[in-house]
Amino acid sequence: MKLKPISMDVFAEAREEAHAILARLMGRLAPGEHVLRLGIDMDGQESPLSATLPLTVEGDGGLDDLVGADAKWFDNFAFLLSCGLAQTLCYGVMYLRSPATEPGGAAYTVQAWHLAWGVLGECSAAEAAELIGDGEPAFFLDAPGVHSAEDHEEGEAVYPPVAYTIP
Repeated sequence: MKLKPISMDVFAEAREEAHAILARLMGRLAPGEHVLRLGIDMDGQESPLSATLPLTVEGDGGLDDLVGADAKWFDNFAFLLSCGLAQTLCYGVMYLRSPATEPGGAAYTVQAWHLAWGVLGECSAAEAAELIGDGEPAFFLDAPGVHSAEDHEEGEAVYPPVAYTIP
């Protein structure tokens, strides 16, 4: 099956939303080295598409912390997330691996979000553990929402109805 073409307006809105999602996530990070990963399956693709975004946060956990991301990694990640948000015939998982905050426990904490029908939604800790699998020792956390309150003020989708229309 081939993906249906989408308008450049729909893609521009998806790109804006992808950047807003990344800004919200990056603004919540504690100091340390983090890795954001995204895997997307689209109908008609032979293999999943993936992107990785290494993030470094320097500071003391305050509002003035410096979040570093290499531009080429950021652009690649934002583009793939935009594609997933714009194309309704796809699904995937985005997850954030962060340094553990508790000494002597798991090496990392992991939060995950699922992508389906052009919407990125948070996963519970149990869902994240099931989706991510048995990798390195990790402590799974409930993921925070990635959309602002005004995105869902009237209970409507992030994008206009045309984005969800399958001709």
